[in-house]
Amino acid sequence: QVQLVESGGGLAQPGGSLRLSCAASGSIFDIYAMGWYRQAPGKQRELVAAITTNGNTNYSDSVKGRFTISRHNAKNTVHLQMNSLKPEDTAVYYCNASPGTIATMHARGSWGKGTLVTVSS
Repeated sequence: QVQLVESGGGLAQPGGSLRLSCAASGSIFDIYAMGWYRQAPGKQRELVAAITTNGNTNYSDSVKGRFTISRHNAKNTVHLQMNSLKPEDTAVYYCNASPGTIATMHARGSWGKGTLVTVSS
């Protein structure tokens, strides 16, 4: 079992930046892919960005060029640098860690409790 703890959410103005962090503990040796999902009110949870142990990344089209995911394998942490934030980025952001591929993260991964990101003036 993997435990995930997120931090770094909060309020930002449009055009501003936030950095999310997620620390994994427990059965961390099984982790292959780590990443971030988000869920806005009334919408389905969607993949934002993910990264594998060998550094392959996957970004949602809506965040490409604005968000950057990074990972420190030795520290079992993953970060999401969010720049040029838009009101439509407002959502609860969930960390995910999975033993499988990025494509199977939603089904196979462990989840954090989520951190709220609000983008508003």
